Amino acid sequence: MSWPRRALLLAPLGACARSPDPALFTLAALPGEARPGGPKTVELRRPGLAGYLDRPEIVRAAGPYRVDLSGGARWAEPLGDMLGRVLAETLTQRLPGSTVFTEAGGLSADGDAVVEIDVQRFDADAEGRVTLLAQIAVRRPGNRRVGQTRAVRLEVPARSTAITDIVAAMSATLGQLANTVAAMLRTL
Repeated sequence: MSWPRRALLLAPLGACARSPDPALFTLAALPGEARPGGPKTVELRRPGLAGYLDRPEIVRAAGPYRVDLSGGARWAEPLGDMLGRVLAETLTQRLPGSTVFTEAGGLSADGDAVVEIDVQRFDADAEGRVTLLAQIAVRRPGNRRVGQTRAVRLEVPARSTAITDIVAAMSATLGQLANTVAAMLRTL
């Protein structure tokens, strides 16, 4: 094989070796008001995600009909798993005396309550404002009839359009979602 032809075949491999490592981000459980009165055990089902969110890259709204991926910014774990993990931690803090576990975790106990969340939108716009649109269902186990349902639309402005600030605003938005879920669990 001639040298120019070999160089053309190997050039893509060299380009891959020089690509920078992606910046990995994770959502954080932020503290909030702790109020007792929830069920003793709560099973949090893996949140459902809109298809456009179910990817490693962080998604940003780029207009009414377009989304963009945030370059080398990626989630450190699958977004659905991370949402479940962070919400379980946040709900545990907000519901003292309750144990909150995810169905994907290592526990296989039946909860006294089941929480299901369907996330239809969770992104930031060009100004950095994070929007979370979701439906929540809370019920007793074994009862297919839903105890309570609620649709929520939450918005939190980020301090800037930097990815770190957007992820912080997303974490704050999850804290607000946890407040809503905790209030629903207290009245179940």
